Amino acid sequence: MSGSDVGALKKWLEQEQPLAELIREHRVSVEERHRTDGPAGHMGLGTEILLVIVETGTTVTVASLTQHVERAVRAWLANRRRVESGEPPRPQITDLDSDES
Repeated sequence: MSGSDVGALKKWLEQEQPLAELIREHRVSVEERHRTDGPAGHMGLGTEILLVIVETGTTVTVASLTQHVERAVRAWLANRRRVESGEPPRPQITDLDSDES
């Protein structure tokens, strides 16, 4: 994913309902992080977008957050195909254990 794609996807996620509501309520945050674990011979650094559950007592579940993100990413990809040329990115959505972040 290019840097502009990462930034565009991050903005999309921040504006997509119900993620936008969770962000406004400070229950979830969206963060960019540079990866350093790329494959051998990989040029440059990869970037990932993390959705962080801010409140530990929140009613947000990982399963529901993942569903919201998957829908938002599919919508973003469809929109990107309409407005951008070139090969669309192939984002991966994974759940992290709390000790992986």
